[in-house]
Amino acid sequence: MRVAFAGTPEFAAQALRALLDAGYAVPLVLTQPDRPAGRGMKLQASPVKLIAADAQLAVLQPQGLRLDGRYGDQAAQAHAALRAAQADVLVVAAYGLILPTSVLTLPRYGCLNIHGSLLPRWRGAAPIQRAIEAGDAQTGITLMQMDAGLDTGDMLLEQALAIDPADTAATLHDKLADLGAALVVQGLDALERGDLHPRRQPEVGVTYAAKIAKDEARMQWTLSADQLARKVRAFTPWPGTQFHLPDGALVKVGAAEALQATSPAGLPGQVLQSSAEGLDVCCGEGVLRITRLQRPGGTMQHAAQWRQPGPDLTGLMLS
Repeated sequence: MRVAFAGTPEFAAQALRALLDAGYAVPLVLTQPDRPAGRGMKLQASPVKLIAADAQLAVLQPQGLRLDGRYGDQAAQAHAALRAAQADVLVVAAYGLILPTSVLTLPRYGCLNIHGSLLPRWRGAAPIQRAIEAGDAQTGITLMQMDAGLDTGDMLLEQALAIDPADTAATLHDKLADLGAALVVQGLDALERGDLHPRRQPEVGVTYAAKIAKDEARMQWTLSADQLARKVRAFTPWPGTQFHLPDGALVKVGAAEALQATSPAGLPGQVLQSSAEGLDVCCGEGVLRITRLQRPGGTMQHAAQWRQPGPDLTGLMLS
């Protein structure tokens, strides 16, 4: 089959690599426009574009795909390129643009999406982070037939994956990227054999993984220690978690763990102890031990190194 591809970050790049390694012809790749990044804010190509360029694949980077939208000219060019590519199917993974019906119906077999959860749980933009934040025991990959809804299409294949108690969004992302790359090749092989059987998503168990906002990075000490520990893991590496010292200095959190279910005498946000093991902070319920921290302009350090030049914070309030 001729497999067109639409994706942008490393999660998608893994799938594109797998398609190429499996020998599929990829006549066209769609990815997001180059974005400024790094200290110099220079334009950088997406991981998918880099893979495509290395394989000498045709690449388009439209800012939109709606023919009646703001970027109608670019959308028309993308539509024409998809028709010219004569793709049997379009594989989509973390592309970042909504596909209108005019695109969904172009390939012979439509569009298949590699989604980072076990649907219908965690439809939406941030399924990896929200699964960790919620304390889910497992997640996985769903290969689905795309329709006009938000991750509402029929399920084609699923593969579950246990969430390790130490998983961060970064480590779980890598595991799911590998799993998704393998599953899409398996799915396309089955599609060629006529052995891919769509199943409607259950109507119960639907949850939505809202896009992560930067303002979610602030530690809310009225939450339980368990909730905050999960939040730290869910938001590593982005947007991270942080709090303010009494003098206003912003401190980033690199790792933390919940110590106990009940709180000793203290107010949420009060430092109960500052030791080489970590910064113990009273929460709405329980105590959170922060084991890795970063001062403004510094590097992420273990608590033993982080506390060396500073005063004892015991008894002080964090915000």
